Amino acid sequence: MSIPKSLGRMAKAGWLSDEPAVRAQARARRRKRRKRRVKEPLTEELLNELLESPSPEQFASKHDLRTPSLPEYMAQLLEEHDLVRAKVVREAGINETFGWQIFKGERGCGRDKALALAFAMNLDLRETNRLLQAAGQSALYCKNRRDAIIVFCMEKGLPLRRTDEELYRFGEATICQ
Repeated sequence: MSIPKSLGRMAKAGWLSDEPAVRAQARARRRKRRKRRVKEPLTEELLNELLESPSPEQFASKHDLRTPSLPEYMAQLLEEHDLVRAKVVREAGINETFGWQIFKGERGCGRDKALALAFAMNLDLRETNRLLQAAGQSALYCKNRRDAIIVFCMEKGLPLRRTDEELYRFGEATICQ
């Protein structure tokens, strides 16, 4: 029996492992790869450039300031991370039909569904906050106790179920309610 090509890549990258150490190593490798691919200006740099610009039109014409829609951004993430949409929806614990509607843009999703998708895609904090923004939800905020627990678990490479256990342990609302 041969392993499908997409599963072979996922196994090599550590995606099929539930061990936090393996998932954290896979995340570090992907970050390194993305840093080489995408050179994005920092917000402070953009702000300085905007303030030094003679007009907002000139600044806007130089930079693509458009925020991608949720389906566009999720499609981009699937491609960057070599993921399969069905597996992401399954791992997020979302109903298949609802998940497909989110990916196609027919339906939006709430904050917890977006967070579940972020964990299923093994996104880092920056990507998760962009996903939340594309979904029209507030970014993770470390001064909020629940968000701080989620950020901690995400950075430690814990899977969604383990994150829910930590939230429950601290008496906070879980992501998969």
